[in-house]
Amino acid sequence: MSLDADTLADRRRLKRRLFYWRAGAIAALVLALIVLLAEGGFVLPGAQIARVSISGIIVDDRAQQDMLEQIAEDGNVKAVILSIDSPGGTTTGAEALFESVRNLSEKKPVVAVLGTVAASGGYIAALSSDHIVARGNTITGSIGVIFQWAQLEGLLDNIGVEMREVKSAPLKAEPNPFHKASPEAIRVTQTMLDTSYEWFLRLVAERRNMDAAQARKLGDGRIYTGWQAVENGLVDELGGEKQAIAWLASEHGISDKLPVRDWTPVYPDIGVAGFAGRALGEAAVTTIDGLTGKTQQAKRLTLDGLTSVWQPDR
Repeated sequence: MSLDADTLADRRRLKRRLFYWRAGAIAALVLALIVLLAEGGFVLPGAQIARVSISGIIVDDRAQQDMLEQIAEDGNVKAVILSIDSPGGTTTGAEALFESVRNLSEKKPVVAVLGTVAASGGYIAALSSDHIVARGNTITGSIGVIFQWAQLEGLLDNIGVEMREVKSAPLKAEPNPFHKASPEAIRVTQTMLDTSYEWFLRLVAERRNMDAAQARKLGDGRIYTGWQAVENGLVDELGGEKQAIAWLASEHGISDKLPVRDWTPVYPDIGVAGFAGRALGEAAVTTIDGLTGKTQQAKRLTLDGLTSVWQPDR
């Protein structure tokens, strides 16, 4: 009996030792996790910063908007970097993108990193973010709206072609490349552009904390370098993605150890004919001018809903 009692006592002492060892190991692990979290060195599996590229001509892109909604709802995405390299695009495209990013920013911090060009509609994309970073030589600004059309009347006269039309009212499909625009057509077109321009200026004033007079002074259509944009308050700081991540860490507590993952829209396979149709549909009468000197941006002239004439910006 004495031997059994001693054995039982030894077993109890062993269990107590094992319990203390296990408790100590768990406490040490918890302490290590706390230290890692405090130092920003612990990254949960799947956690990331999403990189969204805004490049080329900005149009009303449903697939891109859907992707931004998905990012907003993805718990693994802790912040978003907008990598912008765009000369601009359509007014509606820039408006839709701005609204989508602002909705996203209600759930995740968003920082814009400007590349070679982020002008006009590209700058509107930057305005949608919470913080703007640009290179010193980035070309930005170009705050304004432009409407252009080719005047083909003289060319048609030379080749012996006369365009005729029957329309419901004098201002239908005006201005028209086949004849000189009337003063009334120019006035109506200017009024339309002024409306979009005032919207653009309001965005600048609201998002950059400027008064209306300062926004209008800076928004005379000129372009700025990144250095000039920082000096004028259109951009927050100089740098690139490194500075953007540092801002996320300092202002929002986002770990700078998080990987940056590229997100790209998923487009349906619509074939060549479908792509051509979508391209025609995305071409716009009113476009934001975004340094498109070398970009053949299409516009459309609509007659009863039919796209009939294409012409480049410049």
